[in-house]
Formats: sequence, C-alpha cells, structure tokens
Amino acid sequence: MERRSQLERIRVALGVDETEERLSREHFGDSDAFLLYDVYRDGRVEFVERRPNSVRDVEEREHGDSRKFRAVARLLSDVDVFLAARMGPNYLRIRRSGRYPMVIGFASVDEALRTLLDRIEEVFSEVERLRLGSGSER
Repeated sequence: MERRSQLERIRVALGVDETEERLSREHFGDSDAFLLYDVYRDGRVEFVERRPNSVRDVEEREHGDSRKFRAVARLLSDVDVFLAARMGPNYLRIRRSGRYPMVIGFASVDEALRTLLDRIEEVFSEVERLRLGSGSER
C-alpha cells in the first residue's frame, strides 16, 4: 500500500553566477541569483522564477554568520532544496531548518537539474524526512 502523505512536488533553488547558465563558484548565499524550479516526483521540471540575491551583501561578523543564513532562508522561505556547487559553514543550519542542501560541484544549470533527477527518489525521501524533523529556524 502506497503512502498517501508522500510529497509530489518540491521547490528547488539553484544558486547561479552572473550568466545564470552555471552554478555559482561562490557559496550558496553569495550566488548572484537563484533560479527556482518546481520538481515533481514523476520527473517533470517547471521553471518558476529568477529571484535576485538581495541579501548577498548582508554584513557578516565572521564567515558563516548566522545572520546571513537567516536572510537567505527568509528570501527562499518557499524552497525545499538548496542546490549549489559548494556550501559554506551554514550547511548544517540549512539541514536543521528542514531544507535539503544538495552539493554537486561546479556544473551548468542543465547538468545540475539532470543530477537532481538522477537522484529524485533520494532527494524526495530526504526532504520528507527533514520536514518531519525540521527545527525552528525555518
């Protein structure tokens, strides 16, 4: 018997560089912009929007400052998966907030989406698990 509570759609944000064709070489929170996609369990992918990184220049007392994480989390409050070439010190905060930080290395947007689709069941399972045990930072 299949679980009826399974997610059918997740929202994914890709942190991209100024070309918007490749993942940013910077940490996720320092990306130039975020491309948001709705990804369905059946493999469909729909572009939602380009969201400028309006919090890129949040002042940090130290690298990985939690204020930067909170600013990015507010900007992307509707996102389940943060997909990036690399993550910074806020990686664990992302997980504790009930979101899935997915690091795949430097890639084009198309390659990043293909990598996500190749691991779709794993990603959906992880998002479901994180939602069940999400912390208070979301």
